[in-house]
Amino acid sequence: MKIKLVELQNFRKLNSVRIDFDSETTLFVGANNSGKTSAMVALRFFLISPMHLSMRDVTIGNWEKINKVGHAWEKNHLSTSNITEFLPKLDVWLDVPINEIYHVIHIVPTIDWSGGLLGVRLQYEVQDIEKLKIEYLSERKSAEALRIALLAKDKDSTPKVWPLDLTDFLQNKSSKHLVLNAYNLDSKLLQLNLEDGVAEPQALSKNAIVLENKPFRNIIKIDEISAHSDFANDKRSFGQIDEQKEPSYQQSKKPLSEQLRSYYDRHLDPMKKMISDQDLDALNAIQKAEKTFDERLKDAFSFAFQDLEDLGYPGVNNPKININTLLRATDGLKHGSAVEYEVADPSGDGSNPLLLPESYSGLGYQRLISMVFMLMSFRDGWMKKYKSQADVGSPSEDFIEPLHLVLVEEPEAHLHAQVQQVFIKNAYSLLRKHPLLGKGNTLSTQLIVSTHSSHITHEADFANLRYFRRRQAQSKDVTATTTVANLSSVFGNENETTKFVKRYLKATHCDLFFADAAIFVEGQAERILVPHFIRHHFSNLSKRFITLLDLGGSHAHSFKKLVEELGITTLIIADLDAVVPTKITQKNGTKSTRNKSVKPQKGKGQKTSNPVLKTWHPKLENIDLLLALPSTKHITPISDGCDLFVAYQKEVKVNKDTFIPRTFEDALIFENQVSLASIDGSSTTKKVKEIISDGLTGEDLADAIYDLLKDAEKAAFALDCVLTQEPTKIKPPTYVKNGLTWLEDTLDGKNTKQVTIKK
Repeated sequence: MKIKLVELQNFRKLNSVRIDFDSETTLFVGANNSGKTSAMVALRFFLISPMHLSMRDVTIGNWEKINKVGHAWEKNHLSTSNITEFLPKLDVWLDVPINEIYHVIHIVPTIDWSGGLLGVRLQYEVQDIEKLKIEYLSERKSAEALRIALLAKDKDSTPKVWPLDLTDFLQNKSSKHLVLNAYNLDSKLLQLNLEDGVAEPQALSKNAIVLENKPFRNIIKIDEISAHSDFANDKRSFGQIDEQKEPSYQQSKKPLSEQLRSYYDRHLDPMKKMISDQDLDALNAIQKAEKTFDERLKDAFSFAFQDLEDLGYPGVNNPKININTLLRATDGLKHGSAVEYEVADPSGDGSNPLLLPESYSGLGYQRLISMVFMLMSFRDGWMKKYKSQADVGSPSEDFIEPLHLVLVEEPEAHLHAQVQQVFIKNAYSLLRKHPLLGKGNTLSTQLIVSTHSSHITHEADFANLRYFRRRQAQSKDVTATTTVANLSSVFGNENETTKFVKRYLKATHCDLFFADAAIFVEGQAERILVPHFIRHHFSNLSKRFITLLDLGGSHAHSFKKLVEELGITTLIIADLDAVVPTKITQKNGTKSTRNKSVKPQKGKGQKTSNPVLKTWHPKLENIDLLLALPSTKHITPISDGCDLFVAYQKEVKVNKDTFIPRTFEDALIFENQVSLASIDGSSTTKKVKEIISDGLTGEDLADAIYDLLKDAEKAAFALDCVLTQEPTKIKPPTYVKNGLTWLEDTLDGKNTKQVTIKK
């Protein structure tokens, strides 16, 4: 049994989204404020702790719709809207084999159900609409009377008295008037293919019957590690938590020693019982008791620490964990375990190690160890691995749920890159490390992780990524929302293009999944100098979260499908790459035609060899047509609300000379002759300086630069430009400047469709 997908409506920015779950690990990725955390909160909200709804959790665009219902009541009109349709709801779709029907018999919709998809809707709705209406109108009447009285005392005031409207009323009264109910869904009405990423959940029939009890009880065991985890080193910094209750993400707020002790008490201690006479005797011989208990602790934790070692701790040159006993009479005669770190062993035989308390360890390792023990505790709790009789409930409570859903929010906090990667690579296998969870069993585990970390994303299978895509508001009276892209549609098919994109992202970084915009460049010089230009010539752009991808050649077109799926604003800085068909004779005497690189010229029948210009945008091959392309035609929509701008070399005029650059480097030299005449560095830089000093103009200058760049040290030349004493001295070529200007204006929210391409 697995969760196939969930569909969420009316929750914060997630107005109507579908999230497909991988059978093992699913990663939520996306730029800041894209809705990843909201999705995790919604899963917690509906599945773990169905707390009373706050109206601030309702999609803000629905507030006015709810208020219109209240306004109609105040005017004694009948409202045609149902408040429930504006409130949050979650559809959970399970994929259940027919041989597991006994687990879900209480939510099977019809007697002819034969396995497969099984859906349940959890939705908030008004408990009694008439009671809500009566109380709201009463409160509004009192509020208006008070407002008039306040205004009479001070005519210049603008008093605001609760409730201002129905949304304001429900903000304080939701627990009284709203209830969470569950309903069966019809799998035949599930829309499998979404249009533009927007979910279209089915409407409930008018005769829909509320499911009794909790529909997922004894079906799904749910645990969570929240992002709001911290480490306290003093017991006074957190409230008392009943250790007999099921562990939850709240345990992460305990000191590490408390978490380990809770794990020991619940899952490892074979002799947990009331304080015995032996404990009293131990107080009289505390050294002996500590030694005895130390040995028992070390033996009990041996397998747990082996799991920890499998995740790379302690690794190289890191202190080992040592478990010691702290026995004090003032502790109420109760055993306690304390975590200490062994930093040295002068004796060499372990008899006198140098130890430091857990507070002296870095937060990164404290968090890693904490998360590992929480995952193990979740697993062992699911498997009912209890050593204490106090933890063992009735037979029904000891029933093992067929599905274990574990939510981990932003595990990267305090962890450096390598530890992040080790964690995500091993977390799922750690949750499955139990004899009952081997191959052939029907017990399933699904791990859901939200992250801002490109390092964690790098280690994942890209087909498991769910990209939260921010949608621009279509008008001023509509709020921005989010949709979720299932990237298995991009990375699921192993064709050559997909393999290239995967290899590139694995070999470089995964910042693309978290950026506000992307810039693709096609060479080392651009990779070095474009960030330099942004830093010194585009101050607003330098404040944005932008990823720059150097593809080392004309490969940007390979990212077309991914960019369209992400819906990310994109700038491609491409090369004109003029070529002419040339006939050549092979060694065997046969003749063939190949494209030969040439200096760009008009009216010569030249073509571009750049796949971006030929196959993505503007889908032109003729050099004359590319040079004559109007300014507005450099822009093309990627998807709803996001555009692509392709910048490439065009004719430029410098002094009295007119040039058509072929590459980034010759465009840079043409337009920075004065500045480049005074810089030194690599052999290429010196040759550029010599060419400029010779005073060449026109075609002579163009030919000299073209010949120089055939075998130039382009990266070294770019570094010399960056290291010049005056950073703003080197200016971006015109086509690069126009592209960066468009990107800056776009991210600033300006109308950039009419950007002028300078000539």
